[in-house]
Amino acid sequence: MNTKNLDGKRIAFLATDGFEQVELTKPWAAIKEAGADVKLISPKTDKIQGMNHFDKGDRFPVDLDVADASAEDFDGLVLPGGLGNPDALRTCETSVSFVRDFFKQHKPVAAICHGPWVLIEADVVRDRKVTSWPSLKTDLTNAGATWTDEECVCDNGLVTSRNPDDIPAFCAKAIEEFAEGKHAKQTV
Repeated sequence: MNTKNLDGKRIAFLATDGFEQVELTKPWAAIKEAGADVKLISPKTDKIQGMNHFDKGDRFPVDLDVADASAEDFDGLVLPGGLGNPDALRTCETSVSFVRDFFKQHKPVAAICHGPWVLIEADVVRDRKVTSWPSLKTDLTNAGATWTDEECVCDNGLVTSRNPDDIPAFCAKAIEEFAEGKHAKQTV
């Protein structure tokens, strides 16, 4: 999997307090090992709090305020899950707009666990096949997506997975999609 096929690619990770730590750290390590330049983007400008399920994990320094970030400057986006993280991001219009812009620019996006909550708010899941943490099934279906209980689903550059157990498949498919680049059918 680590063939440096992302050399020259810039990948954004969008998160805030309450992200599931392993859903950021493992994809971050895999994508970086594949050669990408990775940046942590957040509506917070200092450090953000990771979680190990319901227990506090580590704090991570933010590279760039989402207000100063542009999808044009990145080749792909990763949305980690956790409970508080996507719930807070979906109420931040700047974060939602940042996510939506990746779809407008036909760039690959990877979201795991509760991460697809932000995709719902960005109105980018209609007519797409996705997966997520099971409690999001109704939300995603109501937003027009076709939800399925699979380890990893890819629909025209949108990669989704259910939970930390799916991280190996999630990382492999995200790296493949980031390496492939733009997707003509990846639209809003």
